[in-house]
Amino acid sequence: MNYLFRKTVLALCLVAFLGGTAFGQTRIGTIDLKKAFDTYWKRKEALSTLNDEKNDLEKDFKNMVEDAKKAREAYQKLLSDASDSAISSEEREKRKKLAEDKFKQVREKEEDATRFQRDAAARLDERQKRFTDTLVNEIRNVISAIAKTHGLAQVLDVSSPVVLFTNGENDITDEVIKQLNANAPAAKADDTDKKDEKKSEKKK
Repeated sequence: MNYLFRKTVLALCLVAFLGGTAFGQTRIGTIDLKKAFDTYWKRKEALSTLNDEKNDLEKDFKNMVEDAKKAREAYQKLLSDASDSAISSEEREKRKKLAEDKFKQVREKEEDATRFQRDAAARLDERQKRFTDTLVNEIRNVISAIAKTHGLAQVLDVSSPVVLFTNGENDITDEVIKQLNANAPAAKADDTDKKDEKKSEKKK
């Protein structure tokens, strides 16, 4: 709470400073970075790839859990057979040994499944972070190029809590989105346009 308050005060001071000094003449643009990121066609493609990988990993994990379950059931049967009083003591010892070996297999399979699940989650998190960083860098490069063409010295992200007010002047969000999706495959570009049209209709 104190951190947010300090950021708010800092933003207010910045607004006052910009309005009361010669620096206030600097051309400042704005962008909704979240909107640009969410409507970038490469994000949808990356998420689709990531979801496919996630589904494959979940399928593999499910199979490993099923194998461990079957191994435990086999172990329980061997353990039960080893307690059969109708068989000789030598046979019981033999079955106990088989049950012990099977139990080791059960533990190994369960530990492998747990390790697989943990490593898979970490791998997916890392891949998501990597593609997010890549897309954000691409968006920043587009923002920088467009800002230069408009003669903007700064571009503020209106989706962050630091920006307290904007009148929409010099907003380059739509221009950035248009350039980001310029090379999108036809189907993805159409989907993006339809989403933008729906959002515009809701605003009306």
